[in-house]
Amino acid sequence: MPSDPAHFYSRTRAARKVIVVDLGFLGDTVHLVPALWDLKAAYAAASLDVLTTPVGAQVLQLAPCVDRAWAIEMQRERRTLRQQWRTVRALRQERFDVAFNFSGADRTVFMTALSGARWRVAHPGGRQHFWNRWLIQNWIPRQDPNEIVFEQRRQMLAACGVPIGGARFDLHVEEASLSWAATVVPPQAIHLSLNSAKPTREWPLEHHLAMLRKLWVRYPELVIVASTGSQERERQRLHEFAELLKDGRLQILPENLTIPQLAAVLLRCRLHLGPDSGVLHLAVALDVPTVSFFREQGAYQSFMPRGARHRVISVPCHCVDHRDAPCERLGQAECFARIEPARVVELVTEQIERAWRPA
Repeated sequence: MPSDPAHFYSRTRAARKVIVVDLGFLGDTVHLVPALWDLKAAYAAASLDVLTTPVGAQVLQLAPCVDRAWAIEMQRERRTLRQQWRTVRALRQERFDVAFNFSGADRTVFMTALSGARWRVAHPGGRQHFWNRWLIQNWIPRQDPNEIVFEQRRQMLAACGVPIGGARFDLHVEEASLSWAATVVPPQAIHLSLNSAKPTREWPLEHHLAMLRKLWVRYPELVIVASTGSQERERQRLHEFAELLKDGRLQILPENLTIPQLAAVLLRCRLHLGPDSGVLHLAVALDVPTVSFFREQGAYQSFMPRGARHRVISVPCHCVDHRDAPCERLGQAECFARIEPARVVELVTEQIERAWRPA
């Protein structure tokens, strides 16, 4: 039932069941939340569900606007056709009226169609196939790729005629996680994330070592708490760092933190320091000040934190858009090695001093 997408909301505003198909992980799901709040307000009489990943489902535990998160496994070594089909069958039994797809990626396009929703709309973010319009009839024009991601998604809703207000995250961390975090995170600590999903987004370990040693000259009592993701590479990198540093002021948090636990940790910290990663975006959504590193590659600006509470160091990437670039083969970005530890210390100091000023 193709139609002018600008009238999509006016034709579907009486919907009783709405689903968003977005198979993102930590950072992508965080950037989805403001659009979910807009949808919940626009379809006030409807339930709002999200089809996501297991990590995404944990993120959405923090978003009161979501009625139900359906988790579907995306990790190749864990997913099974049986599990995915069981989820699809359960979705179809829900008889959704409306489905929104913000990515247009191949897998999400098929999942949106398989949801059984009568009205479906998507943003063309993936590859173009002749079957795309057979599966999803309504497509929104591409949004500005340099706009921050959560705003791109909200502007897609506006292009559908959905009324949007001010962007909001309004994440809620339950008391159990807050109480647990109080037992493991000292007051006024800094949260450190060494790792990202790709090694080429990471600052060298030796630079982190030099930075902390310089920072402790200024703030001898400062405690650094560090967390890591579930990947073995990331865990080994953090433990290697701790062995090199050999300083009790670095405290490694327990492995396998849940997302609500990680959020509670961040809320107890005065600052988050780390590369472009899901943890960074969670910190920004929780209004925790940040200092972060970005390579100027692709649409990097769409993920860069904005506002006075955030400081970003971005570096030109000479191998941008080259698949066989040396950095990709070596798993280390030479451009990041040019970021001097002293520069990072100054930005961290600026953020610390800002936080200490009386209101």
